This record gives sequence, structure tokens and C-alpha cells, in this order.
Amino acid sequence: MQELTLIQEIAIWALPVLFAITVHEAAHGWVAHKLGDNTAYQQGRISLNPIRHIDPIGTIALPLALLALQTGILFGWAKPVPVDSRNLYRPKRDMGLVAIAGPLSNLAMAIMWAILLKVSIMIDFEGVEFLVYTSFAGIQINVMLMMLNLLPILPLDGGRVLFSLLPTHLAIPYGKSEPYGFFILIGLLAAGVLGIILLPAIKVTINTLFFIFGIG
Repeated sequence: MQELTLIQEIAIWALPVLFAITVHEAAHGWVAHKLGDNTAYQQGRISLNPIRHIDPIGTIALPLALLALQTGILFGWAKPVPVDSRNLYRPKRDMGLVAIAGPLSNLAMAIMWAILLKVSIMIDFEGVEFLVYTSFAGIQINVMLMMLNLLPILPLDGGRVLFSLLPTHLAIPYGKSEPYGFFILIGLLAAGVLGIILLPAIKVTINTLFFIFGIG
């Protein structure tokens, strides 16, 4: 792929990032609704309208900064979808199901972008290069978000899944780490450890998608 300017990169990444974060949050709300909690539904958060989910820092400023700094890791977040665990049928278990819905939605979107990339490569038409770049960006951002959110750090989805799986006597002390999770994540990023942890898994997942769909 040819070298892109920062403006071109922003244009290519904007739509995939918005969709990745929006669908991720909507998935949390949809599963919570199915499991008995209507909080997100009543607040209009089970929506594919990005405006309902955008967080100025996590959805716009941070991804732009990471893109400009070329950290090799691109991620962000939207406004958290509200979930009241007291309304869930089985709160401890169901919070884990609500949490895993986010990463699974990113996997589904990565697969959809891979299909679009395959079709774009096969069909030659004017403007296909932009679609190829955008599809590749869609695969990357969704795989990155999936892997990042699967880290067992609260309040990430992986942390919530682990909390739901731990026996109560271990889950309670583990839950007390949640206020420090964001600082742990930023520390890992600043130290370069986050890339060391995530990049191999990201690369394997993307290569697997390419193999499945015959993308060379």
C-alpha cells in the first residue's frame, strides 16, 4: 500500500472507527435488553446512530492522537451504555454476557469488512482503492478493539467477563481494581507493553481472516 498523508488516513479510518465503537456499544445495550434490563433501550442507546454514542475524548480526540503519533495501536471508546444489573435475570452471569457482546460484535464487523475487502479486490471500478483501504482499516480497528476489550482489566469487557466467571469470594476483591483500570491501561500504552501484548494476537487474527477469505 502506498504512503498516505495524515488527512487521507483520517478519511479512511473515520467511518470504520465510528461504526466499530457505535455497534460495540449498541450490542451491549441490545443484550442487556434481551436479558431483562431496559435502561439502555429507554435512553435510546440501542441505536446505530453514532451521535448517540460519541464521546469527544474517546471517540474523536484519542483515535486522532494515536493515528497522528503512529503508535501502532488504535483504539477508543464511546459513552458507556447504561446497564442496571439489578434488572438482569441473573445479574452476575448476565453482566458477563452483556460484556462479551461488545467484542463479539467487533469480530462480526471484522468479518463483514473482510468480505467487503475481498469483493473490492475482485471488482475493478473507479474509486475501489479508497474502498480497499477503508475495508482494511475496518478489519484492523475491529480486531484491535476486540483484543483490547478482551484484556482481563476492569472496566474493560474482558474484566467484566472474568468477574462474572470468578467465584464470589474472588470476584469481590477483583472488582475493587476497577477504579485503577484506566490508569493501568494508559501505563501499559505509555510503556510500550500494550503493543507487545496485543500486536501478535491482532496479527494472527487478521492473517486468519485473510486466509479464510482468500485475501492475498
